Amino acid sequence: MMWKNFSAGVLSVALMAASTPVWAAEEVSPVVTVTQGDVVTAVPAEKTTKASETNKPQAATEQPAVESGNTDKASVAGKTDEAALNSRRIMINLASRSLALYEGTKKIRLYPIGPGKPGTPTPVGYFSIRSKDVNPTWTDPENPENSIASGESNPLGYRWMEIQGNYGIHGTNKPESIGHYVSNGCIRMNEKDVEALFELVKIGTPVEITYNRIVVEKTPDDTVAFYIYPDGYDRQPLDVAEVTRWLAGFGVQNFISDEDIQKKIDASDGEPTYIGKVYNITVDGKKMKNKAVIQDGITYLPAIDLADAAGVNLGWDAAAQVLTSTYGKAIGYDKKDVLYCNADDVATLYHLDGGQSGKDGFAYQKTSAGKAEPSEATAATSVTTGSTERAADPAQPEQHPSTVTQPTDGARSEQADA
Repeated sequence: MMWKNFSAGVLSVALMAASTPVWAAEEVSPVVTVTQGDVVTAVPAEKTTKASETNKPQAATEQPAVESGNTDKASVAGKTDEAALNSRRIMINLASRSLALYEGTKKIRLYPIGPGKPGTPTPVGYFSIRSKDVNPTWTDPENPENSIASGESNPLGYRWMEIQGNYGIHGTNKPESIGHYVSNGCIRMNEKDVEALFELVKIGTPVEITYNRIVVEKTPDDTVAFYIYPDGYDRQPLDVAEVTRWLAGFGVQNFISDEDIQKKIDASDGEPTYIGKVYNITVDGKKMKNKAVIQDGITYLPAIDLADAAGVNLGWDAAAQVLTSTYGKAIGYDKKDVLYCNADDVATLYHLDGGQSGKDGFAYQKTSAGKAEPSEATAATSVTTGSTERAADPAQPEQHPSTVTQPTDGARSEQADA
């Protein structure tokens, strides 16, 4: 039988520079041999043998039997599942040594992986699943005539998914290597994980590979958490300012100290740090720039943003930690030169009605009493927070020194608008 061979590393440069998705045809090449480190020789589909029953996965996308008279309902279910399949994408973060499967914007699976060694790193960029093979045969990159058929001694395990050329996602016969930088550029997975993933994706599924030491995400209960991973490839130094920029994308940059961020960088342990729950705020239907943050049982709202929206003058006594408005006084909080008030004091300070409305955030409206005239005391008071000073005049919008534009490269945050 004639085998087609691809030279080792022939696509390495192209992969490292890849910047656009590659879409593959909806068919599996019957025979492929590659010779790059964790390499695969796919046995022709008609000659494949089954993996052991203990390794055989249950097809996650398998459809139930169609009962007579229910064909229309089954057809709708089939279309729904097809739409879900088409919306799936794989996100691989080499720094965290993890592979996530998304369905739309929802993360539905998360698996540990073993990516390339520092000397033979896994390339970053945009790819796609180009072929899927069961029971691959491994070919020695140093000696193409040496190969290992599918079985317990095969370093590729029982599944191979090519992402481009010599690089792929596959199983392993060395499960202890998962979680470490171990391969010649491929993505190793535990056998049960790769077999499950194999059934959840199709040829053409997008694959994005990044190297992001910082990951910021919102948990299902709206809590923002962030992680910092070790610099396994020694290519992404971090400092407090960089981490703060990413936290700003979620509106929580003021709710963790610079000292704690530095400790997190020093540890680089990949463990989550939970900051607080984050929600949008609207006043008379207009969305505020800064967020509401619930931390340690207190709901913090941006005091000056609300004052501007309500047309209320606001004063700040830094020594007493007290906010004074046209209507009254309340405790205030200085968070990295940005003032916050407690949600319980919104009516007192601003004469706004409303509050939290589930996951929709906080919605307020001006009271029917309308805007009151400022008293002499509050009209003459200025708001001073650290190095930021502003006369309490609602006609002059607050300049927020802590508002930082979300980065567009470097570390990636899995951001969904609060």
